[in-house]
Amino acid sequence: MRYLPLMLPVVVAACATTGNEGNRITVETTSKNQVIAGANCIASNNTASWNIVTPGTIDTGEANGDLRIVCSKAGYRTSEFIFRPSPQSSGSSLGLGLGGGGGHVGGRVGFAIPIGGNRGGTYPPKVTIDMSPVP
Repeated sequence: MRYLPLMLPVVVAACATTGNEGNRITVETTSKNQVIAGANCIASNNTASWNIVTPGTIDTGEANGDLRIVCSKAGYRTSEFIFRPSPQSSGSSLGLGLGGGGGHVGGRVGFAIPIGGNRGGTYPPKVTIDMSPVP
């Protein structure tokens, strides 16, 4: 038990390295395999919403729920894109062991502390939304 305080710096250092810095997503619109610029889009997830004029880029931070993008442009039907990120564990586990010494019979106690936990996954780096012309 006397060495337990020596483990504190390891625990603190491990906590300082968790997290996702950002999630940049490029959004573009196409019609009949041709890129069309100037569509007005609203992207949203559980955290916030962003207005984009295509082609454009947003930074959503960590993935938090479904990414929904709705785009509209004069002469085209409104199109919607929904991406459901697959869950992933982006954290790590820290294992600590305590043991006996000094000629005594030693025992070990181990435990894990999840650092970061389960996150909502990630969004794709590029989203292309197909828009159909109005007849």
